[in-house]
Amino acid sequence: MSEENKDPEDKAEGAFDKAKEKAKKTAKEAKEKAKEFAEEAKESAEEAKEKAKEFAEEAKESASEFAEEAKKATNEFKENAKRTFSEENPDSGRNVAIISHLTIIGWIIALIMNSNNKTLLGSFYIRQTLGIYILGLIISWIPFVNFIGWIFVFILWLISLIGAFNISDKPVLLIGEFFQDWFKSL
Repeated sequence: MSEENKDPEDKAEGAFDKAKEKAKKTAKEAKEKAKEFAEEAKESAEEAKEKAKEFAEEAKESASEFAEEAKKATNEFKENAKRTFSEENPDSGRNVAIISHLTIIGWIIALIMNSNNKTLLGSFYIRQTLGIYILGLIISWIPFVNFIGWIFVFILWLISLIGAFNISDKPVLLIGEFFQDWFKSL
């Protein structure tokens, strides 16, 4: 080969060697940066793991405290309900008696309350208000009488409500005894 051809070849080899060296250097730098990045990512992941662990412990503690408070509140409510609706408490039947006068829905609620803890006063007024409600329904079907009949039913209902407030088991006028007889299974 001639001298002229060797020189560009040498130049090309020199350039190739330089490029090779530069590529090795760049690869080495990239490898070091990747290693640094991996270490930083690992540290960040460990920090996140620790924070998640702390958060989980705090959440568990909060949930435990909430469960304890809920359990305590439930027990207090249970005790209050027992005292309110116990047979020794004269107001227990009174509450059922008064609630039974508050529409048909109130009567149903009173019936459920009384079925859990029967009291004589509560049962008495459940029977009496059921009779008054049925009487009102029947009277509403009778033409020409229904307005006066409704006044009569309202008066019976009012007398019954006053008796419930006074904790008195006195039947309403004329038909109260029949209600007690007819609905004695309640």
